[in-house]
Amino acid sequence: MNGSGPTTRSSKRKQGSFIAAERPQKQHRLSNGKVSPGDNTPELVMGDAHEPAEDWEEHGACYPLQAGESPEWQDTVENVIRNVVSIRFCQTCAFDTDPALTSEATGFVVDAEKGYILTNRHVVGSGPFWGYVVFDNHEEVDAYPVYRDPVHDFGILRFDPKAIKYMPVSALTLRPEFAKEYGEGYSDFNTCYYQANAAASGGSSGSPVVNIDGFAIALQAGGRSDGASTDYFLPLDRPLRALKCIQEGRPVERGSIQCQFLLKPFDECRRLGLTPEWEAAVRKQFPKETNMLVAEIVLPEGPSHNKIEEGDVLIKVNDEVLTQFIRLDDILDSHVGKTVRFLLLRGGETIEVEVQVGDLHQITPDRFVSVAGASFHSLSYQQARLYGVACNGVFVCESTGSFRFESADNGWMIQSVDQKETPDLDSFIEAMKQIPDKKRVVVTYKHLRDLHTLNTTIINVDRHWSTKMRLAVRNDVSGLWDFTDLADALPQETPECRKGSFIRLQHTSHPAVADLVRSFVHVSCTMPVKLDGFPRNRKWGMGVVIDADAGLVVISRAIVPYDLCDIWITIADSIVVEGKVVFLHPLQNYAVIKYDPKLVDAPVQSAKLGTEYLTQGAPTTFLGYNRSGKIVHTATTVTEITAVAIPANSGAPRYRATNVDAITVDTNLSGQCGSGVLVDKDGTVQALWLTYLGERSAHSSRDEEYHLGLATPTLLPVISQIQRGEVPKLRILSMEFRAIHMAQARVMGVSEEWLHKVSVANQHTHQLFMVSKRTFERGDKPQVLMEGDIILTLNGTMITRVSELDVMYSHDILDAVIVRKSQELHLQVPTVTADDVETDHAVSFCGAILHAPHHAVRQQISKLHSEVYVSARTRGSPSYQYGLAPTNFITHINGKPTPDLKAFLEAVVQIPDNTYFRIKAMTFDNVPWMITMKKNEHYFPTMEWIKDASAPNGWKRVTYEDNKVHEGEPSEGLLPLAGEDNGDVEEAVGGI
Repeated sequence: MNGSGPTTRSSKRKQGSFIAAERPQKQHRLSNGKVSPGDNTPELVMGDAHEPAEDWEEHGACYPLQAGESPEWQDTVENVIRNVVSIRFCQTCAFDTDPALTSEATGFVVDAEKGYILTNRHVVGSGPFWGYVVFDNHEEVDAYPVYRDPVHDFGILRFDPKAIKYMPVSALTLRPEFAKEYGEGYSDFNTCYYQANAAASGGSSGSPVVNIDGFAIALQAGGRSDGASTDYFLPLDRPLRALKCIQEGRPVERGSIQCQFLLKPFDECRRLGLTPEWEAAVRKQFPKETNMLVAEIVLPEGPSHNKIEEGDVLIKVNDEVLTQFIRLDDILDSHVGKTVRFLLLRGGETIEVEVQVGDLHQITPDRFVSVAGASFHSLSYQQARLYGVACNGVFVCESTGSFRFESADNGWMIQSVDQKETPDLDSFIEAMKQIPDKKRVVVTYKHLRDLHTLNTTIINVDRHWSTKMRLAVRNDVSGLWDFTDLADALPQETPECRKGSFIRLQHTSHPAVADLVRSFVHVSCTMPVKLDGFPRNRKWGMGVVIDADAGLVVISRAIVPYDLCDIWITIADSIVVEGKVVFLHPLQNYAVIKYDPKLVDAPVQSAKLGTEYLTQGAPTTFLGYNRSGKIVHTATTVTEITAVAIPANSGAPRYRATNVDAITVDTNLSGQCGSGVLVDKDGTVQALWLTYLGERSAHSSRDEEYHLGLATPTLLPVISQIQRGEVPKLRILSMEFRAIHMAQARVMGVSEEWLHKVSVANQHTHQLFMVSKRTFERGDKPQVLMEGDIILTLNGTMITRVSELDVMYSHDILDAVIVRKSQELHLQVPTVTADDVETDHAVSFCGAILHAPHHAVRQQISKLHSEVYVSARTRGSPSYQYGLAPTNFITHINGKPTPDLKAFLEAVVQIPDNTYFRIKAMTFDNVPWMITMKKNEHYFPTMEWIKDASAPNGWKRVTYEDNKVHEGEPSEGLLPLAGEDNGDVEEAVGGI
């Protein structure tokens, strides 16, 4: 992909004569936004078939056309360019070796009557494809895959020639015999590529190589990744054969003996055992030949296993002396299901074997199954050859949902599920059918890079967010993938009460501190859909039990960011129970979750929360859990208590704590632990130690996390309400405050009298609070407080501590005394309900996740352009292809205003599938823009996620398909399940 695509993975076997670093990169042009006018001009590479062979070697056979070239070339280009098309496409999900992506490439018409286009296999892809082609006159037509070769880098697309109205459609004639091999070239996977200095650019994959007569003589496949102007071109012998089969309505038979050959020079073949007699015979029959075919990789359990060995020099096939890949392909393709005879030299000894030729299509997956948020298919010949393993087993092509293993996204092979072996896809499907929703099962798996290591993990099987087990099968007639439901989800088993005991903490001087081990629980949170700009789909941390009788736990909002999630709570390292969100604090970075205490038979202890605020310099004991989940503790002191200012994430606004005091302590352990408490000697918890999500680093692209303490008295009013069975109904001031010192306050107009009152009210810290940022609220209510206002009192209380701002939580209107531009003002300041802060409605449309602007957006923006905010988008989707970016606001659909999600849905459900519509949008930086997008319901259906307390999991799903509305999952398509930022869902990048 011109340096931007996935690099070739190294095999565990030794490299061939062409090293991996020099292998060609696919010449996609990656698409991530609107295409500029004129960008569809296709690539064209020329070569002269009439030059002598020695001139080809000296000057190169193919080169880009420059101004002032010969008139013959000018005429050729003018005739050929009409047959060359720009392909703009999406590979809608990860499959086999291909990730989900959006890109551009090139192809050329090879049958004008039936509408066939030749391009690269890595363009057509091995999985679901969705795209269109643009001709030289900028006419556009949909394209559908007809054929992708299992091995060689070519594929064929189909289009409707009648859809091209304003130019005659003509085809290039394929003449592979006019291409002359020159230079070293390179052989890759039983074929040989031509090499030339063409300096092709990104997006040129699939370009034709033409001679001066306008015949296509080769197909561009890729170029050097190091910037050198060297490109590689695929001979057209096999594409021409496949095209003829398709034109005649015959299957394209492809044979394989699961053995990879490489071309190796005579001197190396001699070292492998080529005898002088056979070398003389081969050279006599092929005077210009300098190479022979040598077995490089023989797959275990394949037809060649125990018959052909690595290093065998191929002499004859069916009594025919053979030195070229093209002839070997001819023989294998014409003998599928039959036996062929091989004459080989092994260490100088003649070996003759008979090998059954298998069907290459049978070991190339054409289906996948989606279950529990992940996708699986049979291991392909491509992957098996790459790693030198047997071509069987269950490959995880989309490692998300319940089957997200460790840090690697792909390459996993499932060995067993729920104590059942899964040697093939059918056995895997049967095993998954028997597993009820939310059951914890053992999964064993290996990675293709390390098949020596058997990994074991326990997963929670999700059959509630992903209720359907669905099979997708490639349909080469329609060019689409057909979806079939395999099995309904089994209901969750009734959970049983389990017994457990806690560890005992050693080497502590205070027994009450040691007992706090019984107040910690492990909390794992999984988010099926990415909302509110949160960058992860799975987080874990330690929570503190605040009411063992009621099963209430406090946890950081960096772990539980919103309530569209699955929560699993592990108690005493042995009892796993389900949790649910009870309360999310809008500002102070904590959530309250709940489990059923009837399911727990363990001495869980309610943590005693302190009622007094910690002070700077106070002694305390730090008790925390490090990144490995191990408990650590030490005596320490409070070093600082300050109003924290967590940096905002400019790329994608997401939840961050504001208007809260943060505590730091004098121990290195505090930076190593994301969860814990500060506790006094009698076991009273003085502060929670929490993880605070910060900004994304511009240098490392990692999300910064801060570990800070939150004083427990702040929590008490909310917890008391929850314990009484009430749902806290907080009200907040819709603004962010920043502490200022007295010198700054004096300059800004605070009188000496008020400065003196500050010194009396707070003898430890002399500070006031200034409005640093107003949160933009919905509605037309005017803002009373302005940025730069200094708060003196609220409801008669001096505001010199962050905790004194808590008065806002329980009042509709606050009596405020402020200083604005050196003037003292008395104001009635309204608060707003915190219920409006959390996301309770989301829409998935064309691969984009849309919802109302969440609190973090309103904290950072000065104007809300609409209630339709793009929170995330899926790679390989229309949203990604046409450039609808996260942080955009959608204001109109086809000229119709869309002020909210309801209006948006009313507009988009009326749009027919596979048709263009107009989107008027506004970037986060207030730049309006217009985009056209084509709707795709087959792979990206329209769905709603609606918070509903009566639904089993707190949210219900509504699907719009076939002009009907129904609850539940769609019958077709791919679910917008959450992935990490480096995977299937992208974080915001800002703007267009």
